[in-house]
Amino acid sequence: MKIDLLEQERIDDLLTNDLKIIQSADVFSFSMDAVLLARFAGVPKYGSILDLCTGNGVIPLLLSQRTQGDIWGVEIQERLADMAVRNVRLNGLEHRLHMRQGDLRTIHQELGHGTFDVVTVNPPYMPLRAGEQNGNSHIAAARHEIYCTLDDVAAACSRLVKFGGKVAMVHRPSRLAEILEALRRHRLEPKRIRFVHPRAEEESNMVLIEAIRDGKPDVKLLPPLIVYEQPGQYCRELLEIYYGGTEPPAAEQEG
Repeated sequence: MKIDLLEQERIDDLLTNDLKIIQSADVFSFSMDAVLLARFAGVPKYGSILDLCTGNGVIPLLLSQRTQGDIWGVEIQERLADMAVRNVRLNGLEHRLHMRQGDLRTIHQELGHGTFDVVTVNPPYMPLRAGEQNGNSHIAAARHEIYCTLDDVAAACSRLVKFGGKVAMVHRPSRLAEILEALRRHRLEPKRIRFVHPRAEEESNMVLIEAIRDGKPDVKLLPPLIVYEQPGQYCRELLEIYYGGTEPPAAEQEG
């Protein structure tokens, strides 16, 4: 299918799936956190799934390989939302994937309360007070809480997910206490937590959390994911996710 690309955009393969994705280093390129969240989230075979802060739609695209359900994506930035729409069209998934430009704080007015079986979200990690904002407005909004706070995210997830439905989030471990407080404040009970470490001897730099709307307190700490089992080589789990269990090309090895 012919898809128009804007300046600096390119089309890449999306992992080992028969999927393509439009990306741009100047605007948005997916990273490991999105890939891990798409694998971590518990999704039903059928049903309705929503991805907030969807960017160029990478998580809905990846989830489309794990479920036959309808998947929605919401992104506030017009440029990224347009990329998400074109990515759906590029992969011929218009019948199941539905991208919307909108504010997660008000999108329930369009999509309804308690509509979704699962909500996923890869929100901005840094409060506005933390660090220096990137001069690129698209990248700054993806990293800093410019359009929504952590509490806004938790509130939106709670409004949009069904009673007993699941919410899956990836974030930074340094904010874990805030995350758990925000989730529980909005009736989202944490159920599964998994820490991601670059290497076995290093601190965690990502945390994956799954909560259930109005669930009972009972949280499981899953085994940690160690990204590099030896210098320059992903662990077996990541090799399976990224390359179908084979070694990556030499040019893609990381140190």
